[in-house]
Amino acid sequence: MSKFGVAVVAVALVTALSSAAEARRHLGLGPLGAFTSLFPGGFLARHHVHHRHVRVHQIGKPPVENAPVASQNVPAATNERSGEERLDIGRLFTAPEARRQVATNAALALWHGDRDATVGWWSHGHGGYGWVGPLFWPFADNDVYGYVVFGDGMGFWDYGYPDIYAGLFGPYSSDELTTYIAPDSPRRRERKVPPLQQFCGDVAQEIAGLAIDQINRAVQPTEGQRAALDRFAVASKSVARIIQASCPKQVASTAPARLASMQQRIAAILQGVISLEPPLQDLYDLLNDDQKRRLNALANEQFEVASANGTIRASAKVCDASPPFALQWPTDEIDAKLHPNDAQREALWRLQRASAEAVEILSYECQPRDAMTPSDRLAAVDRRLDALQKAINLVSLTMDEFHATLDDKQKSQFELIGSQRAS
Repeated sequence: MSKFGVAVVAVALVTALSSAAEARRHLGLGPLGAFTSLFPGGFLARHHVHHRHVRVHQIGKPPVENAPVASQNVPAATNERSGEERLDIGRLFTAPEARRQVATNAALALWHGDRDATVGWWSHGHGGYGWVGPLFWPFADNDVYGYVVFGDGMGFWDYGYPDIYAGLFGPYSSDELTTYIAPDSPRRRERKVPPLQQFCGDVAQEIAGLAIDQINRAVQPTEGQRAALDRFAVASKSVARIIQASCPKQVASTAPARLASMQQRIAAILQGVISLEPPLQDLYDLLNDDQKRRLNALANEQFEVASANGTIRASAKVCDASPPFALQWPTDEIDAKLHPNDAQREALWRLQRASAEAVEILSYECQPRDAMTPSDRLAAVDRRLDALQKAINLVSLTMDEFHATLDDKQKSQFELIGSQRAS
């Protein structure tokens, strides 16, 4: 692949809970931003290849208000360097393979120093990474919209227990994480890793507008229906104001902090999804049969391809009740590095048991075969995120308890388990 400038964006599905969703008892969390990414030139080409307490902080400032996009071929012009080649946002929005390449490039650019790694042990089954430096779930918003609107579930449904495992046993050293987040790091620039702030929503409203535009083109709403589409657009656009606030200013360099970061991200996306469900359903209910057919057709072809090539079957592997061999519990490493006493072994056993229970929780909410409408797919996203939240919360609680039993040296040794692991 030749080098070219690329500005990559993701749409965040994060808004405050609507009044219709306030009764949802599985959320006790304030609104948070989700995630958007922007990658400048040359970066893509380097590789081919629910716990009830959540620690929350809002950072950053809201993005500038933008009008909805009205073209399928929208250049990612925001923050673009002079002379850089432009990327077709419309194509990126429906090209998960491009997003996976960018995520791979970003995840491996600073991993294990200057080593030119082509794969990391925490990669997803279809490529891409759930952890890119200190950020959990790059392209979270794009993954959700890609599945809900276009039926492309590969990105969204790849998330599961392996990401929790990488939260427990982080792949990056503290120095590597600091380099990712440093505003003016020579090493980061040398490795062509964009500033972390560029991952956090510079043109999110343009992407939200693109998604609305795709729906508008498909259904060609009447005047009466347009009000419902506008309400859905307003709900989507309001998300953009808190996207940049989701970007951490401090690295999560310990297992408890990483799991808290995961809780924050999942809570944000889930709240956004819940707030979008009523306006999307209201819009869908107003459509006539032909309009529904045209809207569903945006995803039907993608669904047929996924069924034919086994993508849906492959996504079911994420729901298996047994994790991959590479992600088996590192009992020997923990014993060798920590030399736990009896009390610590008991706390460690509870953590291991919670980890196994997390796998089981996630095994009950897999990609459905019968989600044939955007509303059905958004509901499936809701259920999966709810399961992820419960699984992460369970592990986070027991991780906090185990971590509290360790002395400083043991805590440092625990962090080496994942960061020193080879591909």
